[in-house]
Amino acid sequence: MYFLMANLSFLDFFYATTTVPKMLSGLIMEDKKISFQGCIAQLYMFHFMGCTEAMLLTSMSYDRYVAICNPLRYQILMARAVCLQLAFTSWLIGSLYSLSHTVLTSRLPFCKMNKITHFICDIKPLLKLACTDTHLNESLVNIVTGSLGFITFVMIIISYTFIGIHLQNIRSEQGRSKAFSTCTSHLTVVLLFFGTAFCTYLSPVTKDSLEQDRITAVLFTVITPALNPIIYALRNKEVKKAFRRRYFIKWIKSICD
Repeated sequence: MYFLMANLSFLDFFYATTTVPKMLSGLIMEDKKISFQGCIAQLYMFHFMGCTEAMLLTSMSYDRYVAICNPLRYQILMARAVCLQLAFTSWLIGSLYSLSHTVLTSRLPFCKMNKITHFICDIKPLLKLACTDTHLNESLVNIVTGSLGFITFVMIIISYTFIGIHLQNIRSEQGRSKAFSTCTSHLTVVLLFFGTAFCTYLSPVTKDSLEQDRITAVLFTVITPALNPIIYALRNKEVKKAFRRRYFIKWIKSICD
């Protein structure tokens, strides 16, 4: 679990780095220009990190399934080689997925109008600037992204369905709550990530949808990567104790003062 979490933390760092610095320079320094090559590079990295995160979250759901439903076989089913294969497959699929979108988008002819109605170079805003028919690209976004998102989400649901069935067989209320507590942080991240991603990429390209995309993009490019370490850290008992001790001392000092 911690190996996969390390991959997720590494990914979230670069996920935010891909978009946040340029967004802040546009807000603070009003430097809103980006080269075509820089825009395409940002498009590739953005979707590379996004797809890889979806794959890693799916791998983590399988890890939780094995840990709860097959605890005695956990060391075998989640051996080091298996963890490395899951991580490598996640990064590889993310790279190939992003490359397909990036190549097709970069080959489009663009008109003189070059104002992107977004704070990042995403597929939908770039398709609006193309001076040719973009139905193929839009279909690719809907079919490939929708299929990949649907398959990974269904796999996560299947894992948690088996976990839920297994929890029903645990007679001890304490044991049941302890087993479920190991899943709450992962479920929270899954709902945040997939909820915003589905709203963004499975809706048609319209003026209103682009406005909505900008709002939801802030969630999974800035807020979700920032919340992930907090969500996973708060399930750690030592972190909880340190958190309570820190605020308990502050509370005592405020009373004494």
